[in-house]
Amino acid sequence: MGRRVGRRGRMGGEGEEGFVKRPANPAIAKTSLCSYFRKKGCNHGENCKFAHGESELQMRPDGTWDPTSERCKKKEETEEGEDAKGDESRYRKCLVNVPMNWSQQKLKSFLDQNGVRYSSAQKRKSMKVCFMGFNSQEQLSKSAEILDGMPCGNKRLKLADVLPRAWEQKAVGVTEAALAGDKEEEDNNDGEDNPMVEDGSGDENEKKTLEPYRNVTQVVTPLADLSYEDQLAKKKEEIIQILKRLARNIRKGCPSGMLLPDWLAAAKDREGLPCEFEGILPSPVVEGYRNKCEFAIGLGPDGKNRVVGFQLGSFREGINAVAEPGECRNVSSVALNFVAAFQTFIRASKLPVWNKTDNTGFWRMLTIREGREPGSVDEIGKEIAEVMLVVQVCPTGVPEDRAKEEYSKMAKALVEAATTATPQLPLTALLVQEHVGVSNSAPADCPLHALPLPGLEEIHNSGKPLDEPLAHIHDYIGTSKFRISPTAFFQVNSAGAEKLYSLAGDWAALGPDTLLFDVCCGTGAIGLTLAKRVGMVVGIEMNASAVADAQLNADLNGIKNCRFICGKAEDVISKLLKEYAIDGPDEPEQTAAPEAGKGEEGGDEQASPVVEGSVKQEEDKRPRFKNIVAIVDPPRVGLHHVVSKGSCFPLILCSVI
Repeated sequence: MGRRVGRRGRMGGEGEEGFVKRPANPAIAKTSLCSYFRKKGCNHGENCKFAHGESELQMRPDGTWDPTSERCKKKEETEEGEDAKGDESRYRKCLVNVPMNWSQQKLKSFLDQNGVRYSSAQKRKSMKVCFMGFNSQEQLSKSAEILDGMPCGNKRLKLADVLPRAWEQKAVGVTEAALAGDKEEEDNNDGEDNPMVEDGSGDENEKKTLEPYRNVTQVVTPLADLSYEDQLAKKKEEIIQILKRLARNIRKGCPSGMLLPDWLAAAKDREGLPCEFEGILPSPVVEGYRNKCEFAIGLGPDGKNRVVGFQLGSFREGINAVAEPGECRNVSSVALNFVAAFQTFIRASKLPVWNKTDNTGFWRMLTIREGREPGSVDEIGKEIAEVMLVVQVCPTGVPEDRAKEEYSKMAKALVEAATTATPQLPLTALLVQEHVGVSNSAPADCPLHALPLPGLEEIHNSGKPLDEPLAHIHDYIGTSKFRISPTAFFQVNSAGAEKLYSLAGDWAALGPDTLLFDVCCGTGAIGLTLAKRVGMVVGIEMNASAVADAQLNADLNGIKNCRFICGKAEDVISKLLKEYAIDGPDEPEQTAAPEAGKGEEGGDEQASPVVEGSVKQEEDKRPRFKNIVAIVDPPRVGLHHVVSKGSCFPLILCSVI
């Protein structure tokens, strides 16, 4: 059974060995693929000294693979792709005014028909730009001669620089030079090594590409060129159209023969509106009203100077340039002064600014939060009393001691700017947020470090030194004072929020016999603002830190008729109704004792059978209310259907008012 006839071995002149089953020699016998096996099958089976398939193939002693194998081909393609990618990164351009309805395949067909040589072309539908890569300067120049100015539809194509790539190589150099302690290369160089600058077309095309986005007010505040009355009229018309579309869609979704709700049937009498529309409520303050602004850190439209401001477009549009916010009327003068001071500092810093293209750099974003003096909404001139600055950085690749040195220089520069300004700028807290993610939107657990403010701590603490730097500020809605943490949500228009909350209270007909549910309460702004108009406020919030802030704000304002629960509204609302509704059951349903660590925060407040009597006595002392109202400012994902369908009280949706 151990012998078989080896036809190939006998013909190969290997003597009697061809008749004996030999062990395979992986170093010799399996380094090449069997051509018979690939074509029509090999009769030698496992005795064949060639590999039957990629799984049996082994590397040759010199480290190479069979040239006909997939492994060898894949390795060659990878090496060629890396080389091409390296060349392409030096010759990458943006083609502007491409028809938006073109697909990537349509674009490539167009380029091939016109004899354009390229290494890559990327485009998505609904984009008017595409990104092209070239392997050499010669290929780039010839393509520019063909494409630049070529008619396409009713426009002419423009080949321009991809703005982020203009400083990509220098950014890596800056980082290395900064860590080595060398002097940074001047930012205002004349565009050396820019392949499109030789004939002057690069700068011109870049300016033309950014022309639609150069006005920062058109990007940040698109209606700024209209009077405030015209802005309100435009918004009113947009809201009316949205409401009409909502009614039409709901009507279409109703099954045939179904009796329509009264409010939907009455929409015909209201010109298609599902409800009465009372117009747009104007803001008490229309300039400098934002108490929170997030400023990007990057390169300006020239691709050279570092700028702190607002991004002029999206990466999808091929625009990553940042413009100064001086023309934006919704930003306060205090914020603009701090932006200018911080921009001066980062221009002198040796550490690079953030590059969204390859996700490298150190300085990422500046967030400014402001707290104003207390007063009514009619006092439009309320001054800014407290300011918090949060600087987001990416510490990857930067030694800790070097980062601390930059933080110290930054704090000194900002304190100097605040104290030397006329009038002096308020500066209460300075924090650094270390974030290594791709997006500037940092998670809730992102590390935050409060920095000392030399010379200012004593001012904020009545002349006494602080034990640790401040990490919060205060703001007012009406006469209610709120402590604001760096990442806490707070309405960006404090005066407008007061007017909004007051109107919601009027519509809800609040009174001393009212139980007010503040659903998705956050730091408790709505409930605490209306607490004096109701018998009791119960706030519901998922975020535990926000619940802690809400309770702290209640204590700060001396409000005793508030209770805050950490949990999902759909999980706790039914039980709370049983506890506080005047028509609810006298005895809540009994269940097993809650787990350790749960309770009010987890929304699981069932009593243990051991203390059933004492718990019932405590529940009997709780006030009962007949008028129960919920005011909801839901998150962007919306409110859970269990809350809206299973609750027996009206919902006043602040986000719709």
